[in-house]
Amino acid sequence: MIQENFIKLYEQSFRENWDLPCYTDYGEDESYSYGQVAQEIAKLHLLFKHCSLRRGDKIAVIGKNNSRWCIAYMATITYGAIVVPILQDFNPNDVHHIVTHSESVFLFTSDSIWDHLEEERLTGLRAVFSLSDFRCLHQRDGETINRFLKHLDDEMHETYPKGFRREDVQYTTLSNDKVMLLNYTSGTTGFSKGVMLTGNNLAGNVTFGIRTELLKKGDKVLSFLPLAHAYGCAFDFLTATAVGTHVTLLGKVPSPKILMKAFEEVKPNLIITVPLVIEKIYKNVIQPAINKRTMRWALSIPLLDGQIYGQIRKKLVDALGGRFKEIIIGGAAMNPEVEEFFHRIKFPFTIGYGMTECAPLISYAPWNEFVPTSSGRVLDIMEARIYKENPEAEIGEIQVRGENVMAGYYKNPEATKEVFTEDGWLRTGDLGKLDENNNLYIRGRSKTMILSSSGQNIFPEEIEARLNNLPFVLESLIIERNKKLVALVYADYEALDSLGLNQTENIKTIMDENLKNLNNSVASYEKVSQIQLYPNEFEKTPKRSIKRYLYNSIAED
Repeated sequence: MIQENFIKLYEQSFRENWDLPCYTDYGEDESYSYGQVAQEIAKLHLLFKHCSLRRGDKIAVIGKNNSRWCIAYMATITYGAIVVPILQDFNPNDVHHIVTHSESVFLFTSDSIWDHLEEERLTGLRAVFSLSDFRCLHQRDGETINRFLKHLDDEMHETYPKGFRREDVQYTTLSNDKVMLLNYTSGTTGFSKGVMLTGNNLAGNVTFGIRTELLKKGDKVLSFLPLAHAYGCAFDFLTATAVGTHVTLLGKVPSPKILMKAFEEVKPNLIITVPLVIEKIYKNVIQPAINKRTMRWALSIPLLDGQIYGQIRKKLVDALGGRFKEIIIGGAAMNPEVEEFFHRIKFPFTIGYGMTECAPLISYAPWNEFVPTSSGRVLDIMEARIYKENPEAEIGEIQVRGENVMAGYYKNPEATKEVFTEDGWLRTGDLGKLDENNNLYIRGRSKTMILSSSGQNIFPEEIEARLNNLPFVLESLIIERNKKLVALVYADYEALDSLGLNQTENIKTIMDENLKNLNNSVASYEKVSQIQLYPNEFEKTPKRSIKRYLYNSIAED
């Protein structure tokens, strides 16, 4: 059991970091110090008390990253209630289901999301609050919440006659083995399950971040991954708030253009991201530069290449704000070509591995100890093993146990039983191997692996990574049809237009050439029979992984 009590970490942090900046909404005037956040939490606690909320009651939060999202989350857990963060990309049907299934009594939401929800389908809710100003958007008949909110300042004055001070920050005493968070997953297989995470699971991740000094007092981070997702939440928000870091919340879609501007302004000390963001920067900024004829010539000269790589590294570091100690990439597989290039130029990046069921971290190594092609070292508070049905096989399923592993799926004993082995290990569903230093190497998902007619294992993600590096391919998906591999490709029509190429005539020639080059670079059993153009971008999970299950039956001659 983790020694530090999860809730007390925040009681201590708000007291110690009282005057330091805590949350800022990027591009807006909204900014809070740690003391001001503690005061907002105290106001919400008075509201919860007025409504006789009990320990263990569920409070759902859905909306873009902003300060009030963080305050609602913090107020919930420090009161002893259970927070249910919902990804804002979920459609209204999913939101209705999650709010109902989790038995949430309160909902904090963006006004725009509330406009699309149907209150008659949310019969269990006692009240709904806006994430733009905490006003009450809806209350159940007979509730007196609106009246109470009108006099909230008087209530604060009555409760804290000398004003709200740092010694007034006193939170509930709740042991780490209690469930504090229900996180509904959005996987590539399409079913949403409520992951029950305890204070211990959350404290395991946060204290790891503190111990390894990922973030420190006075550091800055830019939070652009959805906070309702375990990965961004654990480090950009929970670890940051526990140590006195200043969090700037980017409430916009993180396009490379918006991100580069924000990095330049915020100058973060640590960058937490998913591969897609970094790969886009590589494709848009670096690739065009290194593909120029003079640059290719210069890189072929041994003495020049080191200097040029140094310049590229400096340009990239400066473009990302210039102050970060490392970039942690997780959430999905990294494109091998991009990873190899970053390693070659000695760029300070590392790749971690985790899953919502582990809140989320399983493995990580600091960038200067990171082994290329791995996903870091298994954490010291976790264990991993590789389960092989065939002892001769090179890889098997990664199974884990330890402090970060969830308590199970909420109201779903069948799914819980299925995901744990009889001897208590969590089945990750990922295939890979471990080396003698406990570094983890991941090959792909067991659910997406294709077995060739000759019995070979084919990992579609590996073929897709190669195909995505070929000209005019924005993204791709490898699926099986009639025992043959077919590539669905969403092409870069914008790039074609910018070169004055005719979309209809030229795209076929380009894709025929791509198919030839792809098949020259893969094993004989991995050869793709045809490239089929797909008209728009593939649907993705909030982690930016393609929802494969939607496309398995698509390819037809």
